[in-house]
Amino acid sequence: MSTVLLLLITGLGLGALYFLVASGLSLIYGLMGVLNFAHGVFLTLAAFLGWEAGRRFSDGTWLGLGVSALVGIVVGALIAAATELLLIRRLYERHIEQALVTVGLSLAGVALFEGIWGTDPIYIHKPEWLSQTTTLLGAKIPNDRFLLILCAAVVLAAIVLFLRRTRYGLIIRAGVENRAMVTALGIDVRRSFTLVFAIGGAAAGLGGVLASVYYGYVSAHLGSVLLIFAFIVTVIGGLGSLTGAAVASVLVAVLQQFANFYLGGTGDLVVVIALAGVLLVRPRGLMGRKA
Repeated sequence: MSTVLLLLITGLGLGALYFLVASGLSLIYGLMGVLNFAHGVFLTLAAFLGWEAGRRFSDGTWLGLGVSALVGIVVGALIAAATELLLIRRLYERHIEQALVTVGLSLAGVALFEGIWGTDPIYIHKPEWLSQTTTLLGAKIPNDRFLLILCAAVVLAAIVLFLRRTRYGLIIRAGVENRAMVTALGIDVRRSFTLVFAIGGAAAGLGGVLASVYYGYVSAHLGSVLLIFAFIVTVIGGLGSLTGAAVASVLVAVLQQFANFYLGGTGDLVVVIALAGVLLVRPRGLMGRKA
């Protein structure tokens, strides 16, 4: 029983990390129809700069982690907004060009990070409590999983409230449905779309900092690895469905944890098989809308 509980909660923690990355992908695609393959660059840059700021401010403490998270969020938002302004804005409704540009940015980003910080992982210091465990019904749960779950829940609630309860959220949803009509009312929809990118980048930035806590290191390939699972989560949950991304994140991570433990480390293979099964049975994903 304790083993099952351990796998469930650690799966929830990993799922929370997947959601922080996938939420930006799902939000940007759902509201703007852009598949952003450079999303991992936002995450990795935020993780590196967050780590640099945190270790200089107060390394290995909660204050240092808080500074890292704040820097990561700001960096992720700024680089995402700049990407939309300089690259994506000219390529709306041109999906092949979008894919080529964002894939190219992703490859260039990894090369740049390797040139600055090297190719080897850089191990970080984190608050002592996050390196410890909490015993729950006989299962020793790593404390950093609780932090991940809390942050993912806060991000999900914040995005939903923003889209449903704020003026800009209303403009964004209206602009997606009928951009010409909103523009005719004198509202600059382009600013709202830049804001969507910034929100997605901020979530990725926070995810990058928390990924460094989860894995214990930062590296140039951190975003690339997580981006693969983020895309799997986004497709399984349904392209454009934030709720679907949240549900799929938990399902994928828990399945991965159980398969790794009971099926000899085959978690990644099982996840890919699950992706294929969902695409065959329900191509639009678990909670995706019909085209």
